[in-house]
Amino acid sequence: MNEAQRSTLLKVARDTVEAVINRRPMQKPESDDPELNVPGGCFVTLKNHEKLRGCIGQFISEDPLIELVAEMAKTSATGDTRFFANQISPAELNQLDIEISVLSPLKRTDEPLSLRLGIDGIYIKRGYASGCFLPQVATETGWDKDEFLSYCCAHKAGLRPDAWRDPETEVYLFTAEVFGADFKDI
Repeated sequence: MNEAQRSTLLKVARDTVEAVINRRPMQKPESDDPELNVPGGCFVTLKNHEKLRGCIGQFISEDPLIELVAEMAKTSATGDTRFFANQISPAELNQLDIEISVLSPLKRTDEPLSLRLGIDGIYIKRGYASGCFLPQVATETGWDKDEFLSYCCAHKAGLRPDAWRDPETEVYLFTAEVFGADFKDI
């Protein structure tokens, strides 16, 4: 993705967050850029001084990437259940950082320890339970591969920490192109 495409997606995310927090109507984002109109997965993360304020994403979408970024930005700002009791306020907007992770397709692996820390994200699924960590989580936490997989199982999917070792548990790897900016600088 080139710099202009990244800037477009960051502006779409910022404009969406600003509109939803200020309770203003949102415009459907559009672009003539073919790469921004291809369906794909993404996550939008919002932080205030390195503290998470929202992070929502989707691995697969039939919608163009530019529209999915807007939808995930809206949901990150107001629909992340972890922050229902402490929603983002209009006064907080200029303190936010926006990070977008554009995802590769998921690839199932029979060798979870083949993951590359800081490069591969994980999606772990067993029955109706599932959880994921973006690639940057390993770098931010300093976890090794075993910790990365175990924390995802226990704290995101609600499984036993070692569930990733069981062949009945599905483990998928993916990569992400990650970029971001301060809200006020977009």
